[in-house]
Amino acid sequence: MNFVIDGLQYANWSEKIFREMRAGGVDAVHVTIAYHENFREMVARIEEWNRLFERFPELIMQGRTAEDVTLAQDSGRTAIFFGFQNPSPIEDDIGLVEIVHTLGVRFMQLTYNNQSLLATGCYETEDPGVTRMGKEVIREMNRVGLVVDMSHSSERSTLEAAELSARPIVVTHANPASWHPALRNKSDDVLHALADCNGMLGFSMYPHHLHAGSACTLQSFCEMIARTADVMGVEHIALGSDLCQDQPDSVVEWMRVGRWTKQIDYGEGSADNAGFPQMPEWFAGNADFPNIAAGLRQVGFAEADVHAVMGNNWHRFFAENFAAA
Repeated sequence: MNFVIDGLQYANWSEKIFREMRAGGVDAVHVTIAYHENFREMVARIEEWNRLFERFPELIMQGRTAEDVTLAQDSGRTAIFFGFQNPSPIEDDIGLVEIVHTLGVRFMQLTYNNQSLLATGCYETEDPGVTRMGKEVIREMNRVGLVVDMSHSSERSTLEAAELSARPIVVTHANPASWHPALRNKSDDVLHALADCNGMLGFSMYPHHLHAGSACTLQSFCEMIARTADVMGVEHIALGSDLCQDQPDSVVEWMRVGRWTKQIDYGEGSADNAGFPQMPEWFAGNADFPNIAAGLRQVGFAEADVHAVMGNNWHRFFAENFAAA
């Protein structure tokens, strides 16, 4: 059985998008339910998802285990897995780690660009690494089966997390910095560390993470995946589109600014980056996942490796890492 799984999306969820997921054969998606939300606000996001599951039971279902991906595929639906892009929902309480896992959360970033209580973000000028609380939280995440995600974290913090974690860590949505030197993209040292801990890298299709931005070609993207497979091993790579489909530009302000500043943070660039960039023509949304598979075949991936990158690697990772140790 082969799967199509996306390691990260933050779309403006609707029946239209759920139907596009089905058109693209998407069996599972890790969705962001918190950027800067506190615990109670995060619970409100889960309430919203519960209403969506109730309204569209023929299209989506909540995912908690790898077996749920199989169930979703067998029933013609997409399994939705929850994750945080910031540890803010656990506030300063390590006991909430187990609570959020019980609620269905399966991924948590230790940082979102800035310094957090747990680690350093990729936009900070200083990089002291994983904090005292971060070390304790990583241990607790390992225990309950909440995956450590370092997508928006700094170099030292990411390398330390890979060493500290007793279970594999992930970067759900980023690309190699050697291909495009965005602050969020990852060095070869990080790629090697991910492979060494049996972790995963999900390739991002977000234009700010792509060589040539919105003009990036499918061939360039897939050739980058092929080179990364040579660095990490094909078993450690997958997709994490970072798709923000149908979101208004105003959402970017919440993502980047949250409550931490009164100024507009333009992220990796100037005011030209104030809104969402145009997606590359070969990936406008969930219906376009078959284009990625076709591109991988065109650059020489064997069929088994195409399926590994498109979803089978994530499925294996889910099976090994979503349960308590």
